[in-house]
Amino acid sequence: MSLEQQPKAEQPSSVENHANQQTENKTEAQKIEAQKELVETPSSTKEQLVELLKGLTSPTTGDESAHNFLLRVVQPGLAGLMDGSVSTLAPIFATAFVTHVAFSTFLVGMASATGAGISMAFSEALSDDGELTGRGSPVIRGGITGLMTFFGGALHTLPFLIPNVNIALYVAYVVVAFELIIISAIRHRYFGTSWWLSILQVVGGGVLVFAAALIFGHA
Repeated sequence: MSLEQQPKAEQPSSVENHANQQTENKTEAQKIEAQKELVETPSSTKEQLVELLKGLTSPTTGDESAHNFLLRVVQPGLAGLMDGSVSTLAPIFATAFVTHVAFSTFLVGMASATGAGISMAFSEALSDDGELTGRGSPVIRGGITGLMTFFGGALHTLPFLIPNVNIALYVAYVVVAFELIIISAIRHRYFGTSWWLSILQVVGGGVLVFAAALIFGHA
């Protein structure tokens, strides 16, 4: 009996083999995932800028560079443009309705655009360091968001350099409409949102903020 039992004791356990195989597969998968993360997020800011430029010129929307460009440039830039174009409407137009002085409205508008740009830049940069989400450098994203927020708020402020406040208001209305169309076009181009739905959503938000300007401007 002892001679028959000895070969069976020397045979490797199938359970152990299965466990070892699973451990090896798991380790290999972790290595591949780690290498993938290193490829997706370049280590330096300069390398990330180069990758974003590749995404800008990439003809294929499914390309990895194009995806990173969407995630690290378009999304934070669009968030800033929407905030600057919409949130500053209330203080700018309310000031115009109350003071009837174009240059005072211009100063309030530039102050609002600057404050909003700084706030949005810090908000974007400090809310996500890019390590877990793969969205890249927080400095780059914060800078993009801040600049686009300032641009959105300052663009419809410039008409109030016109001395006649009534003319300035009409020009500002046209500029605001142009801004909302640009925002809708970006959402349609990069996020696949239909034109009519995008315009309805963006204009709807703008109307609500403009209503606040009317309420407080004529209080």
